[in-house]
Amino acid sequence: MFDKILIANRGEIALRVLRACKELGISTVAVHSTADADAMHVRLADESVCIGPPPSKDSYLNIPSLLAACEITGADAVHPGYGFLSENARFAEILAEHNLHFIGPKAEHIRLMGDKIEAKKTAKKLGIPVVPGSEGAVGPDDDAMAIGKAIGFPVLVKAAAGGGGRGMKVARSADELLMALSTASNEAKSAFGDASVYLEKYLTKPRHIEIQVLGDGRGGAIHLGERDCSLQRRHQKVWEEGPSPVLSAAARARIGATCAKAMQDMKYLGVGTIEFLYEDGEFYFIEMNTRIQVEHPVTESITDIDLVLEQIRIAAGGDLPAAQDEIAIIGHAIECRINAENPQTFRPSPGKITQFHPPGGLGVRIDSAVYQGYVIPPYYDSLVGKLIVHGKTRGECLMRLRRALDEMVVEGIETTLPLFRALVREPGIIDGDYHIHWLEQYLAGQAAETKAS
Repeated sequence: MFDKILIANRGEIALRVLRACKELGISTVAVHSTADADAMHVRLADESVCIGPPPSKDSYLNIPSLLAACEITGADAVHPGYGFLSENARFAEILAEHNLHFIGPKAEHIRLMGDKIEAKKTAKKLGIPVVPGSEGAVGPDDDAMAIGKAIGFPVLVKAAAGGGGRGMKVARSADELLMALSTASNEAKSAFGDASVYLEKYLTKPRHIEIQVLGDGRGGAIHLGERDCSLQRRHQKVWEEGPSPVLSAAARARIGATCAKAMQDMKYLGVGTIEFLYEDGEFYFIEMNTRIQVEHPVTESITDIDLVLEQIRIAAGGDLPAAQDEIAIIGHAIECRINAENPQTFRPSPGKITQFHPPGGLGVRIDSAVYQGYVIPPYYDSLVGKLIVHGKTRGECLMRLRRALDEMVVEGIETTLPLFRALVREPGIIDGDYHIHWLEQYLAGQAAETKAS
């Protein structure tokens, strides 16, 4: 096992990793920018090192500063959390060159799955069903038009090196394709330094289903069921739940076994998530995230497996926590991402939290690094915290979530709490009858009603 882990992240995920380390008896090092000097993970870690000014490129993305922090403190491993350097293959390689362990997948798998085109090709070879689309990058030429017509409009233009909805445009007809290619390519170049884009069939009302996998790097791998992340705004997940309200046990077993077998063949190491669009009973691979997910507590709640703790154990050479036939889905869980944003315009709302009261009670969990008096800085993501609720059934889970949302207090800043309080009472949400476009259509309807009144 590792002696000391440097946590190369901030916010709630840094605190989440710190807690797992403490349970394993591992010493912790928190790194922070000058803007995060008063952060909770900095207060609770055994040691802390300031790695630079507020901009991420000068602190949390500053590899030389992170290496220096490891050397100063004697850390022998680095946990990257999610975001920042968590899916940077070169970072993993640099750590290895300095005799430091990267708590994550092998660099080759990070690199492979980070290229969306190569990831799709690899998934196809491994027997994972994929969305119909181009075999590789396309440009504004006759080939792109021919591919678009072959798979059928509408089509989705996606950045090869993308994520988070950037470099992604819909072309609903051949007339829109050239503009979508140009716009997506320019966005991709600006956001990722790579202008390559590819085409996929645009599904009209799919669900977003993702399978949690865990591999030991030696050919052993299991899946831990699915999460339904279909409630999204601008391709950003807002509400996640598991198991999916629309997936049967047979469908879960089928796609789960496919994913686990693929990870066994890859000799995948650590945690990962294979994401699909699901429509009319069919799964279509869209990408794989080679890191811990924001929504990992949903899976932890319904499997009773600590994913972060197991991630650390496996990185240190440990075995998988259970055999596949020992994994059981227990009840239902829902996670709401509560952000420091206006609940209608989604304008960021950084500032000082003057009152903070997290909900409690049976089956209620809060993953948050904020506290009363904490100032949310304007430099990073706007996540205040994640509210995760578990119940024996989905109905019980929704009732418990409604109560927890009403109980939670965050004052001094605007948050998305009012949105979730409304959503949990919506018939479509209660019935589980929603898809990846549902939330944006709902928000558009709400805005129209407000304008009319």
